[in-house]
Amino acid sequence: MSVQRRDIVISGGGIAGMIAAAAFGARGFSVTLVDPAPRAASAAAAAGDLRSTAFLQRARAVLDGAGLWPLLAPHTTPLQVMRIVDAGGATAQPRVTGSFDAAEISDLPFGWNIPNTRILGAAMARLDQLENVEFRTGVGTRSVLTREREARVTLSDGQVIAADLLIGADGRNSPVREALGIAAKTTRFGQKALAFAVTHPVPHGNVSTEIHMSGGPFTLVPLPDHDGHPSSAVVWMERGPEAERLANLDTPAFEAEMTARSAHLFGDLTLASPRSIWPIIARIADRFSAERCALIAEAAHVVPPIGAQGLNMSLADIECLLRLSERGLGTRDMLDRYHRERHAEARLRVAGVAALNRASMTEGAVMRDLRSEVLKLFNQVTPIRRGLMRKGLGV
Repeated sequence: MSVQRRDIVISGGGIAGMIAAAAFGARGFSVTLVDPAPRAASAAAAAGDLRSTAFLQRARAVLDGAGLWPLLAPHTTPLQVMRIVDAGGATAQPRVTGSFDAAEISDLPFGWNIPNTRILGAAMARLDQLENVEFRTGVGTRSVLTREREARVTLSDGQVIAADLLIGADGRNSPVREALGIAAKTTRFGQKALAFAVTHPVPHGNVSTEIHMSGGPFTLVPLPDHDGHPSSAVVWMERGPEAERLANLDTPAFEAEMTARSAHLFGDLTLASPRSIWPIIARIADRFSAERCALIAEAAHVVPPIGAQGLNMSLADIECLLRLSERGLGTRDMLDRYHRERHAEARLRVAGVAALNRASMTEGAVMRDLRSEVLKLFNQVTPIRRGLMRKGLGV
């Protein structure tokens, strides 16, 4: 079989991989994006995905440059206020509330929440518009051979592609990372996350609310109204056995538990979607680059779903690669700079989010009280509050 020549091969057709393909394609690079899931299966999975993704301010420039923002903008819910609630003891009762309003530091909201179905649909539509981008589904990465002048990628169908740059965007168990022999440090918390959508009688007012008690945060992120009722996407983190118990409850029992866990801040919550569940880890690869290769998104770093950091770190990876590609696509200088710039920043964010997650899991009364006092400090001292908001936005 002949060798196909492309500027870039991207392994992994999830949200990050598709955005990367659109971003580089919009810059004029020839891109082949591959994903082992058949496209029909991908579309079906997207249709059943009731989760949403919050894009922070910094992400908008990447989405705009990729030609995605005009397709996404009609489906966004602005995130104007981030509210953190410490709900304390054995039952969820608000003790301390910290509200962080984007108006203090910006004319824009913190970001925009978008249903994953809309993101994937817009990304597929945009890739179809770009003649220099080929999206091959049902085909994965079998092996990788790198040389100083190119990466040769053998796909699962036997096709060989020679590219100036291979981007591994193929998830937390990345085949590209494994093929390159790059190790990763993993932290396990004994937690799982439940994700679902709800409706509620109390409007969310474009406020994202994170409620801390024990086991992990219970986070409600604003969505557009559903069937005429205010709606939110929920991520509920708990220790593994408790999360499994909750996942297996019948709907009335689950609704009662989630309403109690929400501290009744939004009234009675009504389940509006199926529940999904996945394990919570933190992970960072030892290196983000190798000869003619770069790792992005969960192939490079994984964080617990706190503070909308996960995918926004991925877009920062893409932003960095786009900027550095002007120095020569896939060159040693470009990729060494990419590793230096992104690895140090990502390592700090992974450690910071992991620390926040451990704090949210705290069960002892002394540590819970300390968590409340720290939240009061963040809320009451203006320079600290504004500094934290800027840091969360990646500024």
